[in-house]
Amino acid sequence: MDTIERNKELMERIKGAKMVKHVILWTLKDELSAEEKVAIKQEIKEGLEGLKGKVPGIVDIKVNINGLESSNADLMLDSTFESVEALKGYSVHPEHVAVADSKVRPYTKIRSCLDYEV
Repeated sequence: MDTIERNKELMERIKGAKMVKHVILWTLKDELSAEEKVAIKQEIKEGLEGLKGKVPGIVDIKVNINGLESSNADLMLDSTFESVEALKGYSVHPEHVAVADSKVRPYTKIRSCLDYEV
């Protein structure tokens, strides 16, 4: 296959590829004080948003830590990936795993996730 054919094939794959949204809602553990929750939410935000540029395939990543009182979750991850494959790579990437293991999992009791194509 020559270069022109490879480029055509690549362009067809790119046109057919769909980006993926990865949205997570977390509830922090009950035993945490209000002050601890504020600090932990900020650390989670900084850790996850800091993955952009470190983990391939992240298009956008934001963590909302300022939900209204009517909310029944404490914080939300709203992220966009280049593809399903990029999301799969993110889930096992050492930088992501380090943030999840040190800043998220020890402090959260409930995690709800919705992934979908856009």
